[in-house]
Amino acid sequence: MSNLLDLLVAGLATGAIYAIVAVGFTLLWQTSQTINFAQGEFVMLPAFLMLAVMHVGAPFWLAIILGILLSLLLLGLGFKLLLVDPMLRHGVLPLAIATMALAIGIKEAVKQFFSAEASPFPSIVPVGDVSVLGRVVSLQSLGVLALAIAAVIGLTALLNRTSIGHQMQATAQNPTVARIIGVPVERMILLTFLINAFLVALASLLITPIYLAKFSSGEVLGQAAFIAAIVGGFNQVRGAIAGGLLIGVVDNLAAAYVSTQYRAAVPLILLIVIILFRPQGLLGRPEERTV
Repeated sequence: MSNLLDLLVAGLATGAIYAIVAVGFTLLWQTSQTINFAQGEFVMLPAFLMLAVMHVGAPFWLAIILGILLSLLLLGLGFKLLLVDPMLRHGVLPLAIATMALAIGIKEAVKQFFSAEASPFPSIVPVGDVSVLGRVVSLQSLGVLALAIAAVIGLTALLNRTSIGHQMQATAQNPTVARIIGVPVERMILLTFLINAFLVALASLLITPIYLAKFSSGEVLGQAAFIAAIVGGFNQVRGAIAGGLLIGVVDNLAAAYVSTQYRAAVPLILLIVIILFRPQGLLGRPEERTV
């Protein structure tokens, strides 16, 4: 029973990180029709940026701040202006291919200029065990889960309870009408890219101490978050959150009770089932498009 509780908490913690990254997928798609297949590498890169800052003698807290700022600059502003804006004029497919190329480029650059070996990364939450209802649970998992939930609650409050959030939602629903009523659509789209950059930096900060800083870690993270977004509903933030939590728990339980060798197959099977029987996702809404 104690082992099951620890698995569930660890699964929810990992799933909450998947949810953060999946929300980024959803926000970019809703506001700019961008599917970022480099999202996993976007999660991997901030950790190496922070490590690089620490290697020159900066304290961890300063490395976190600079890493987040660099993420906003490179993965938010730079990504939109230098890749998305030029490629989106040619359609969604060329942009998707460009983000695949970007993912390969980021991964190979980190491998060449930083390290091909896994590097330890300091944790911002305490490490150890704590007793919950008489059961031993990882304190790190609880801390990661709490921070991820706080981030999701903060983002939800921003989207639903602020003027900026309402303008972002108007931009996502109908940018043409949003422009007519005075919403600064381009500014809202840029803000979405900056929010995504912050989310991937936060996800990097939370998950890297658990799985180490590896140039190849983006593949697994990106795939899991992408599956989570589709399973939950690609056009709903709440769907991305639910999908992330579900994938995290299912993946952890599959590793423990099915096989570590085939754990990656279980979320894929879940994805296939969802696509066959509920293609809009668990919490997504059907979309109608005029041809």
